Amino acid sequence: MNKIVKRIIISMIVIMLVVLIALLGINFFVVAKTKSKILSTEQANELENVDCILILGAGIWGENPSPMLEDRLLQGIELYKNGVSTKIIMSGDHGSDNYDEVNVMKRFAIEKGVKSEDIFMDHAGFSTYDSMYRAKDIFEAKKIVIVTQKYHIYRAIYIAEQLGVEAYGVNSDPRAYAGQTMREVREVLARDKDWFKCIIKPEPTYLGETIPVSGNGDATNDK
Repeated sequence: MNKIVKRIIISMIVIMLVVLIALLGINFFVVAKTKSKILSTEQANELENVDCILILGAGIWGENPSPMLEDRLLQGIELYKNGVSTKIIMSGDHGSDNYDEVNVMKRFAIEKGVKSEDIFMDHAGFSTYDSMYRAKDIFEAKKIVIVTQKYHIYRAIYIAEQLGVEAYGVNSDPRAYAGQTMREVREVLARDKDWFKCIIKPEPTYLGETIPVSGNGDATNDK
């Protein structure tokens, strides 16, 4: 192996190590910056003037929420009933007539005793970034409590804060979930991606007219 080839190989290895360190460093930064904003249910109960509880979509099985989504919904509904906020935003993927997370989420919450008018549906919450951006710009939320699983909550809080929203999080992890190891790995990359995205702050996939979360959630009904 000649010297030029060796130098090329060494240079490639060095570049790969630098990139790896940078990616892991950003991941550590996002977690460290937001972990103090993750609250217990009891701590969330002590918050004041919370505009809404934001529940992030996590897949549906036909007309029913997936196990991860069901746990998010149950936790969010508990916070609502505890008086953390009088409003809930269900933010998820409703990109087609055949896939509708948000109506499944709203129907589930109504069956558990949440008032229909207190539930806002964000039909274009196609990503965590989109959900946070639209919570601020469409629903005019300034102070929120985000409900999702622990692995995901750091990134959600970080995005919200970078967009100018005062955000807290409550975990919804009452059980183990299949495929969690791969989710954890993907989340490292997702934190890096959204860290860069928060620097550029592009608009989400869709915006639209404002629907203040202080109003009536039935304004978001499409059925």
